[in-house]
Parts: sequence; C-alpha cells; structure tokens
Amino acid sequence: MIKIAAAIVAGLALAACGGDLSSTDQSSAAEAATDGERYVATEDVSAGLNSIGEEFVKLALAVGVHDPAFVDAYHGPNEWAEIAKTEARSLDALETDAQGLLISVARTNADSPTIRGAMLEKLTRAALVRIQMTRGDQFTFNEETRALYDAVAPDYDMAEFDVVLEEIDALIPGEGPLNERVDNFRSSLAIPSDKLQVVFDAAIAECRARTLAHYTLPDNERFDLEFVNDKPWSGYNWYQGGYDSLIQVNTDFPIIIDRAVDLGCHEGYPGHHTWNVILERDILNGKGWIEYSVYPLFSPLSLIAEGSANYGIDLAFPHGEKIDFERKTLFPLAGLDPADADKLDRLNTLRRRLSHARNHIAREYLDGRITREEAIELSMRYKLESAERAEQGMRFIETYRGYVLNYNLGRDLVYDYVDRKTLSGENRWDAFHTLLTTPLSASDIAGEE
Repeated sequence: MIKIAAAIVAGLALAACGGDLSSTDQSSAAEAATDGERYVATEDVSAGLNSIGEEFVKLALAVGVHDPAFVDAYHGPNEWAEIAKTEARSLDALETDAQGLLISVARTNADSPTIRGAMLEKLTRAALVRIQMTRGDQFTFNEETRALYDAVAPDYDMAEFDVVLEEIDALIPGEGPLNERVDNFRSSLAIPSDKLQVVFDAAIAECRARTLAHYTLPDNERFDLEFVNDKPWSGYNWYQGGYDSLIQVNTDFPIIIDRAVDLGCHEGYPGHHTWNVILERDILNGKGWIEYSVYPLFSPLSLIAEGSANYGIDLAFPHGEKIDFERKTLFPLAGLDPADADKLDRLNTLRRRLSHARNHIAREYLDGRITREEAIELSMRYKLESAERAEQGMRFIETYRGYVLNYNLGRDLVYDYVDRKTLSGENRWDAFHTLLTTPLSASDIAGEE
C-alpha cells in the first residue's frame, strides 16, 4: 500500500478559499478532531450552529438545482427541497450566499471551536468551490480535490506500478497483452446472469451478518437491490432516508465473482448503507444536527464515505476470510469451479497496489497533459482493463472528476487511522464506528508517519 504522508492532507481544508487559521490553530483543530472530547460546545454555540446547519442544507439544495449530482441524498423537510426548485437562484447569488455563510461559521469557530463547526466550515468551503466549478471556473486537479475533499493525492513514480505489472505478468503468463490476459482470466470467473440475484443475496447477507455481530442497527433498516446498465459506475447506493437504501449494480459488463462481496460490503454493510443509517439515527435524529439531512457528494464527507466503504471489505472479511467464503459459498452458487480462487485472490492483492494509478491518470487527463486516448491507453496498461472497461472508467472521470481519489486515498487514510487506534488497544470495529459517527475529514484522520 502506498504510504500517505500526513503533510499531503493536513490542514488543507483550512487553507482553501480564504478564512485561514494560524498554523497553531490548524494543528490544534486537527488534534481536537481526532478526539472530539476536547471540544466543549455551549448551548449558545449549538444554537448558532443549528441555524448555520439549516442554512447549509438550503444552500446545498439550491446548488443541486444547477448541479444535479451535488445532492446525493436528502431526507430533510420536503418544503425546503420544493423552495429550492421553485425559487431557483443564480449561481452568482449562491456564491454570495456561500461566502456569507462561510464568514458566519468561521467566526463561530474562531470564538468557540467545535468539531461540528469545523466540518460545517469545510462543507461550506466545498459548496462554494463547487458553485464556482458549476459556473465554469477552472481548477487544477489538486486544487479541486483540496477544496472539495480536504485531500491531495501524492505524486507518483510510475516505475513502482511497473514492478507490480511484472509480478502480475508472472502470475498470469501467456501470449498477448497483459491487460487482455488479466481480463480473460477474470472474465472466466464471471457470475452467469441468471445467478446474479442468488449470489448477491448470499454475499450481502453475509456482509450484513458480520456487521450486525458488532453493531446494532434499527430493526426497520432495509435496502432494495436492482441490476441496471448504461452507468459510469459499477455500483451505487442511493440512500432514501428512513434507514432505507436503493442499491444498484451495473451489468454493462460481466460481473466477476469477487465483486459480489466487494459491492455487498461497499454499498451495504458496513459501507454506505450502514454509514447513512448510523448518521441518520445518531447524528441527525440523535443530536439534531440538521446538516446531516443532506449528503453533498462533492464534499469532505465523500472521502470518509468511500474510504470507509472500501476498508469495510477487509474489516468484515479479514485474514483471507473473503476468499474462503467465496470459495465455499459463492463459487458453488454461481456454478463456477473454485480451483482458481486462490489465483484470483493473489491477483486482486496485486491489483490493489495499482489502484493509485487511477489518480495519476485522472490528474494528467483533467489537467490537460494527456489526451483522452492516452488516458484510456494508460488505464488499459495500469488498471489492466479492456478498452471497453477503460472507456467506462473515462466516463466516470469525466463525470465525477477528482472524486476518484476518495476510493484509494480514502481507503489508505481510513486503514492507517484504524491501525493507529488498534495500536493503542482499541478494537477495529470500535475504531471504525468512531469514524462513522464523528464528523472527521481527511486532514483530521491523517497521522504522523
């Protein structure tokens, strides 16, 4: 795994878009965010943040009128959403609103720092930049991810990825380009279309059972599973509110057997569905923090959301338990021979070491240093994809831009955060739960190397 230096993410949100704190204040805020009890919120501050939280929700909904992808989920008052649509405001007016709201929350945080206020400030900064992007303002990849996700990916030495390709070449020998050999091998382990439902049902049930062994979720939490196509993503959780999710799985390409557990954990348990349920129950309903009635996709929340969802796979299936479950349960359900299970597992371990190549490719393409065709070729080489899958990956990058770093950099930061907690004697599931229930961003969870 690529090690991420704390300097890459520390203090980034505070440095964006004005309203900077001193370096001492930045350090104190990051320290306090990792152990929220250092913050002491008075009733007056809470009342002020309640008002700011409400204004942020209304701002986010108004931005969503211009940028449909901005509001990923909303389960607040219906009349606020209706007003945002019927009384739509210009992007320039929304920029002014965001700047005013940012001044208000920054002043509140300067007078009485709270962990809630710190996140509201980052959320407002991100909304401001997304307004500017929607209007047509240009940002580099690093500027964008710093402002929206509180993180910047490191620079990469592509030679490190080439070393991994050599190992994969030895694992999957034969004639023809390596990406074709890998794609052919993985495709041989695709779930037949008539077995998708039963395989995913079994995978998600196991993910859920392993999560419920550690967490208590509401009795009425549930999800619907749909198979869809013509999407730029492989899976998506559309949180509906009321502890209910719609999980969609894209069938544009054959779904490989290992993806059932991956998507079951990532989109469901202990990933997005679990996170959203806990946020709604414990933060929105439990604490009354109204800003958690809306999930702005292009915000610091997404690095934690995607990072925790990816880490959640290893959390639920540690130490080889994933491939054991797949071999014993999912392969037979899919009618597949488990003889290649160990080879698939080894391949996936190596491919994970290539995951950050996606950040490099996206940054080079979006910053204009390579063409779309060159980006597709690099994806075929370093993501070991067919031309068709690489094309789908480019559609994702063109749609969601810098969002790609939330999956790999986010996972690394969550992994390191949980590791540090366990070194001090904390249980992994408990450390993970702290992450899910505390308004932390990338700069908050980044540790010292």
